Amino acid sequence: MDDRFNTTAGWLLFAGIVGLGLSIVSTHYYEADRPELPEEGGYLVKAAEVGAAKEAGPSLATLLATGDAATGEKIFAKCMACHTITQGGPNGIGPNLWHVVGDEIAKGRGGFAFSSALSGHGGEWTYDNLNAWLTSPRAFASGTKMSFAGLSSPKDRADVILYLRENGGGPALPAPEPTAAASDASPAGAAPTGAAPTDGASAAAPAK
Repeated sequence: MDDRFNTTAGWLLFAGIVGLGLSIVSTHYYEADRPELPEEGGYLVKAAEVGAAKEAGPSLATLLATGDAATGEKIFAKCMACHTITQGGPNGIGPNLWHVVGDEIAKGRGGFAFSSALSGHGGEWTYDNLNAWLTSPRAFASGTKMSFAGLSSPKDRADVILYLRENGGGPALPAPEPTAAASDASPAGAAPTGAAPTDGASAAAPAK
């Protein structure tokens, strides 16, 4: 009994020694103990360029200059379940939106109870802020009570902004950037494309 145990233990010990030796030899042979970086690294994904590609397209100023308030009115129809837009109209689930363009964010509006996320945002409803809000209310003010998911189309957002501006006025529209072709073709001394109108040629009705 003892002889068999000793023999078995001896063979197991011998097998362990052989396995350890083979492991050491293979490690040195394949240089596994000295890992090296590959000569050429992988491709670097440039996330900024991908994001820039998504934003490619006409600027907000250009979309506002070429937009249509009548189309914006049709799009705004889906907002009528929560908002009124007539002068002196009551608040509903959302605030009345008469003369909201250029107004302070989450202030006034007949005492509407705004969320702290929006009332603490600060600033005014500029064209850029309205565009950001209509893109994604929750991204603009995390924690807002507004359940609307947003408008993915830049043109739709511009049309809605023009409709809001038509109801109560607002600041002058931003001048669109002149295209390269228009700049090259403009004669010397000519007013650049999108320049502000001269006195007496108002671009829109003043805010009331």
